Amino acid sequence: MIKYLKTSRLNIAYHSYGDNHKTTIILLHGWPDDPLTWSQVIPALVNANYHCITPYLRGCGFTEFLDLQTPRSGQLAALSQDIIEFIEGFNIGKVHLVGHDWGARIAYNIAALRPDLLHTLTALSVGYGTNNPKQNISFSQIQQYWYQWFFGTERGRETLMAERRDLIKYMWKLWCPNWHFSDAEFEETAKSFDHPDWVDITIDSYRNRWGFSDNDPEYELIHQKLMTSPKIDVPTTVLHGSADGATLPETSDNKEEFFLKDYQRFVIPEVGHFIQREAPQSVIEAVLNRVK
Repeated sequence: MIKYLKTSRLNIAYHSYGDNHKTTIILLHGWPDDPLTWSQVIPALVNANYHCITPYLRGCGFTEFLDLQTPRSGQLAALSQDIIEFIEGFNIGKVHLVGHDWGARIAYNIAALRPDLLHTLTALSVGYGTNNPKQNISFSQIQQYWYQWFFGTERGRETLMAERRDLIKYMWKLWCPNWHFSDAEFEETAKSFDHPDWVDITIDSYRNRWGFSDNDPEYELIHQKLMTSPKIDVPTTVLHGSADGATLPETSDNKEEFFLKDYQRFVIPEVGHFIQREAPQSVIEAVLNRVK
C-alpha cells in the first residue's frame, strides 16, 4: 500500500514495512530505478526487527509536486532537502539511512548537512565528494559517463522522452554485465519512469551536476555548503561492485579523510551497479552489521 507524507514542495509517496514502533531504516533508490529495488533486502531487515521506509524521489512513481509552478529541479541539493524534510516529518528522531546511486548522493549530503538526523549511513555504488563539476575524473570514468554528456544535449532529452524504456534497459545491461534480469522485473520498475516530471528532473539533474543548468535559488546556501565536501560525522559503510559499469570502483576509493567516525568500504566481486538487486545478501549483511 502506498502512503504519503507532505513536505514543503512535495507529496512524497512511500512504502512502509514492519512495526513502525521499531527503529527505522530509510532506503533511498537511485536513477533509473524506484523503491522496488529494495524488495530482496527489506524482508531480512524487517525480520531483524527494523521498520523500513522506501520513498519515491521527486519525479518518480507516485511522488507529486504540490504546486504546478514549482521548478522541476533535479539539483542534488533539492533532492537532499526533500528527504531531510521527509525524515523530519515522521518526528521519530534519528534513523539509519541507506542509499543507492542518486540515493547514495542524497544520503551523503544529509549526513554532511544534518548528522543529527542519522544513526548510521550505508552508501551503495557511489563515493562521497563526487558531485562537484570541477572534480577530476579518469578517462575511463569519462567514458562510462557517456549518458550524462548525452543528456546535456537536446538529442539526449528527445531520446529519453521518446525511447526511455529501451534506453534504460540498455543502460541496466551495460552497468551490470554479469546480471541477467527478467523483462518482468524491469517493466515493474519502469512504470515509475512514466511520471510526467521524470524526464525534466533527470535532464536537469545531470546538466546541473556538471554546471550546465542554473541552480534553484531556493537551495543556493545548501548547494554552496555541499560544494566544499564537508566532513561526515556519521558511522558509514560503502559498498561498490567490482563490475560497476556506471561509476567505477575507483570513484569511491581513498575517501577516508572525509569521515570523522567509523568508516568502512567493501568492493563486491563480479557485481555491477545494482548491488541490492544483484547481490542482496551483501547489502543485508552490510546494513545489519552497521545498524546493530
